[in-house]
Amino acid sequence: MIVDLPDTTTSKISKTLVKIREEGGAVALGRVLTLIISTKLGEEEEAIEAANDASREHPMRVIVVSTDDRRTSNDARVDAQIRVGGDAGASEVVVVRAFGDAATDQESLVTGLLLPDAPVVAWWPGEAPDVVSQSAIGRIAQRRITDAASSPDPLTALATTAKSYSPGDTDFAWTRLTLWRAQLAAVLDQPPYELVTGVQVHGAAGSASTVLLAAWLQQQLDVPVTLEMSTQTNSGIHGVLMERASGTIRLERPGTNTATLEQPNQPTHHISLPRRNLRDCLAEELRRLDPDDLLGKVLTSGLHELGAPAKTPGRAEKVSKA
Repeated sequence: MIVDLPDTTTSKISKTLVKIREEGGAVALGRVLTLIISTKLGEEEEAIEAANDASREHPMRVIVVSTDDRRTSNDARVDAQIRVGGDAGASEVVVVRAFGDAATDQESLVTGLLLPDAPVVAWWPGEAPDVVSQSAIGRIAQRRITDAASSPDPLTALATTAKSYSPGDTDFAWTRLTLWRAQLAAVLDQPPYELVTGVQVHGAAGSASTVLLAAWLQQQLDVPVTLEMSTQTNSGIHGVLMERASGTIRLERPGTNTATLEQPNQPTHHISLPRRNLRDCLAEELRRLDPDDLLGKVLTSGLHELGAPAKTPGRAEKVSKA
């Protein structure tokens, strides 16, 4: 069910939600959190679809704040849409579209719509504020999710995130590394238990996930890591090489969802290592509402120790995910 509320207010939206609930359309008692999605006008649907899918694992209220950059007092208004039932997965979705001067105070647009006594998570699917923890939406959220890959220059966005990092911040560039980190850790957890003496990480130019993976490996293994960024701009992480006394371990993904693992004195293995979509990344981040201390260390010290480039080589382009 979809209910449109043109030229409305936060109070009217809240009353309509209560009315829908009383009429048996949606029940808020099972909601475990409030997810606020901050987007530009017209860029909401992909994020809403991902949130609806993730809500089957995390029932929640989704508040989408979609703003228009044209700030003129003549066209200031708020339009809203409430989606429940089959149009909202296991959540209830409130889409708030703010125009003109009405878009200047996002906090006031959502405060009256938050679930009482429930955690708040904020997500910027596109470009995010320079300091998300101090933004209007970020100040009321326990967790703040950004996506460097959505920026025109992902490495600059990653550097900005590192510089302004506050506990509770996270980025999908890190979430996309979960399968890579798990596989590499599993390899090193098997005999022979030899020290890693050198690491190479290679990926596409502008891949923020590649840079984070290199920084994480350097911190965890305490060895120098060579970071190689190719001229390709559409294939994320390419692979990792780890040197040990017995030989080289290679984990490479040649542009598909299957990776090849080569180890000394063992047969070659083909491992499922799919590129993670928005739904998978969002669902994983919603499983934990406490600060990710490991990510904080990688951002605040690991990137500096790695000496990662601050900008994408050549012309900045949006790259595909890891």
